[in-house]
Amino acid sequence: MTNSTTEPVYQLDVLGSGYEQATLNFPDDYEGEVTATLIRKKAAQPTSKAVLYIHGFIDYFFQTEMAEQFNQHGFDFYALDLRKYGRSYLPHQKYYNVREIAEYDAEIDQALAIIGAEGHDAVLLSGHSTGGLTTTLYTAHHPDHPLIKALWVNSPFYDFNMNPIKKKLGIPNLSRVGKICPDLKFPSELNKWYVPSLHKTMHGEWDFNLEWKQPTYPLVRLSFVRAIYEAQKEIHQGVSLNVPALVMHSDQTKNPKKWHRYAQTTDVILDVKHIDKYARKMKGDITISKIKNGLHDLVLSEQPVRENVYQQLFDWLALKGL
Repeated sequence: MTNSTTEPVYQLDVLGSGYEQATLNFPDDYEGEVTATLIRKKAAQPTSKAVLYIHGFIDYFFQTEMAEQFNQHGFDFYALDLRKYGRSYLPHQKYYNVREIAEYDAEIDQALAIIGAEGHDAVLLSGHSTGGLTTTLYTAHHPDHPLIKALWVNSPFYDFNMNPIKKKLGIPNLSRVGKICPDLKFPSELNKWYVPSLHKTMHGEWDFNLEWKQPTYPLVRLSFVRAIYEAQKEIHQGVSLNVPALVMHSDQTKNPKKWHRYAQTTDVILDVKHIDKYARKMKGDITISKIKNGLHDLVLSEQPVRENVYQQLFDWLALKGL
């Protein structure tokens, strides 16, 4: 157990040898007790560089190949399972329940403090999808953070992928209702082929916990819609970053209604044109990389594609002095 004044106590993580986890504790919220989980995998040789990775919606950290890639390139790897996700979920909680993205600042603050105390002076902050939105805003809101030296986002959730009229009229109204009735639910419109494209028991090559990363999620709470909408408004205005940022996304979006090869070669969750549009509105040293045949989670793409992701990522980090 840990809080802001105690050292974390690590134990073996569910991912096995080399992976450790520590529980982070926070004040109770509107559902009661709250925890998050910090996972780490240290590089073979001591290093002052680290990465802190934040997962997306209906997700948790399981991407061991990514962790090992960072270790091989001289980074200690850390990841958070945010409150109410994955390892951090508690029986009295609603999965993934959040009312504002800033709720996650507490675990990011604490994780960075631990990373600094463990001998690191340079951190790459990283996030996928909703985690990409969260880490972009965290970086913008903490321009003088002593540890954050760069940002890498993998298909960040900078806008809702839905009919433009429905989005323009519906999302603001749903957000207003969500402030008053946060637990009301609304159809998620998430493509049903995404998780089947990934899991090894279906069409993919990856093994992960299907309770923590659920195959279907037909209804989403309006509290989540509101939290994302309010966060995206800031992105849409154009945030300023004072560290280099690498924004990666697939080269195309598709929405297959039945099983199709597109589910293994495109982003079926977000519209990549939105990611590109709002990345270009950000101010600072911003690099945008379009990955041919990339999935929504680029590091889970087919092997040649993810090899390209890592090649571009580590070339960019070297160019930026990390």
